[in-house]
Amino acid sequence: MAILVAATFVAAFGASGCDKLKARDLLNKGVAAYRDGKFDQSIEDFKTAKDLDPTLMNARLYLATAYATQYIPGAPSEENIRMGEAAIKGIPGRSFGGSEQYLGDRWDRFDSLYMAGTPYNAAKFEESKTYHMKHIALKPEDPEPYYWIGVIDWTLTYRSNLEMRGKWRLANVNKVLKDDDPMPPPVRDDYTRENGQLIDEGIDKLHKALDLRRIMTTPWPTSTSSSPQSGRGSHPDERASLLKQADELVDKAKEIKQKKMEAPAKS
Repeated sequence: MAILVAATFVAAFGASGCDKLKARDLLNKGVAAYRDGKFDQSIEDFKTAKDLDPTLMNARLYLATAYATQYIPGAPSEENIRMGEAAIKGIPGRSFGGSEQYLGDRWDRFDSLYMAGTPYNAAKFEESKTYHMKHIALKPEDPEPYYWIGVIDWTLTYRSNLEMRGKWRLANVNKVLKDDDPMPPPVRDDYTRENGQLIDEGIDKLHKALDLRRIMTTPWPTSTSSSPQSGRGSHPDERASLLKQADELVDKAKEIKQKKMEAPAKS
C-alpha cells in the first residue's frame, strides 16, 4: 500500500511538474507572439499557460496586458468593451483578491483610460477610484493615485457642471448663460450639494500629489475658467478668489513641468 501511495504521489507530482514546464514554454511563446504583434495568438498562449500553472503570475499579467493593448479608448463596440473588461478582470491581485499582489500605478492608469470610455458612465469612474484608493493603502507615498483621484473627481464634477447648465438653458431659452458665467443661485446651490464633497476631495488629493512628488503636468486637466470650483462661488469676490487659486495651481504645474524637462539636460 505504501508503495502504491508513493507511486501515485510521484506520478501526480511528475504531471504537475510537466504542466509547469509546458506553461513556461507557452509563456515564452506568448511573449514572442506579442512582440511580433500577433496579439490574438499571444492571448491564447497566455491563457493556456495560466490554466496549466495557476501560480504563474506572469502569465496572468501578460494576458491582461495583451487584452489592454487591444483596447481602444472610447470605441463602443461589444468586442472592444469585452477587451477592456477582460484586461481589468485578469489583473493579478484583483482576481485573486490579495492586496499583496496588487500591481499599482500601471493599472491605475489603464483603469482611468478604460473608465473614461464612451459612453460616459459615472459609476465606472467611481469604481476606478476604488482601485486608486487600494493603491494608496499599499503605497501612501506614491503621488500617482492621488493625482488620478483628483482627475476622476474633476471629471465627475465638470460633467455635472455642464449638465446642470444645460438643463437651465433648456428651461430658460430666452436667457443667456455662458460657460464661464456664475451659475444662477438655485442651480449653484444644487451643484454645491451634489458636488461640493467631490471638489474638496479632488483638490485635497491633487495638493497631496504635489506635496509627495512635484512632477505633475497639470493640476486640473482643463482651463481654469472651466474649473468645477467656478460653479460654487456665490459672491463675485469669492469666485475671483477661487479662480485665482486655480490659476496659481496651473502656474505652479507649468513650473514643475519645465523643471522636469530641464533636469536631464542639466544632469
